[in-house]
Amino acid sequence: MSIFVPGTRVLVTGAASGLGLALVTQLAEQGCRVLATDVHAEVPEVLQALAAAHPEVSYRTLDVTSDVDWSTVRDHVVETWDGLDVLFNNAGVAAGGRIELSEMDQWQWIVDINLLGVVRGCRTFVPLLKQQGRGTIVNTASAAGLIHPPRMSEYNSVKAGVVALSETLFHELKPSGIQVSVVCPTFFKTNLTSSLRGKDESAQKSAAKLIDGSKRTAADIAAIVIAEVEKGRHIVLTDREGKLAYAAKRFLRPLYYREMAKAAVRMGRRD
Repeated sequence: MSIFVPGTRVLVTGAASGLGLALVTQLAEQGCRVLATDVHAEVPEVLQALAAAHPEVSYRTLDVTSDVDWSTVRDHVVETWDGLDVLFNNAGVAAGGRIELSEMDQWQWIVDINLLGVVRGCRTFVPLLKQQGRGTIVNTASAAGLIHPPRMSEYNSVKAGVVALSETLFHELKPSGIQVSVVCPTFFKTNLTSSLRGKDESAQKSAAKLIDGSKRTAADIAAIVIAEVEKGRHIVLTDREGKLAYAAKRFLRPLYYREMAKAAVRMGRRD
């Protein structure tokens, strides 16, 4: 049974830019009814334009760290659509650097958004999906949730948490007819660099260079995500680099460790 057909009811967090916006755009083009959410109090211009072209796209303010916002959006979905078919927990921010330069408020910030934001989304909508006896949850993690390069402790940790949460729910919710997928891309062009926090300037510059220098776009990643979720894929690896790195970690662990050690040395030379 196809998931993304005309009339499918979809909620996307972090929808005003990057992967979220690309998902909203492509799902709208497929005829889905899409509720785009983000922290902005007013409808972002890019979503206004999209809604003008696709009337089935609407917008609601949602701060993923707010239980009240999540409850309000759930009530809106029930009142407007009488249910939900697909939840994309996509909102996220970036932080990284050497552990001694990371501060606890930075850790709390990224945990609240990238990990607990996903937890809140799942806790809010799972009862509704269980009541329906069907539904799909797609959590955006990262290849950093599967492989853990140096100087990315905050980001690696929260994304690994999203991967663990998603696997847990994959097993837990399957008897209830709920599919769970977790998206694990490597670097692609997005505005994630605008959210970067941390005192380790060299780490931030390296991350920005990898993101800005990627040939892959958010639209490229969104197309792969939609296709793989449609197939029922649990772990969605969107690019060759991620697939190779994950395979190396699983099957060639000594090689994986050597490459990570080399990366740490290279980074140290830039300081």
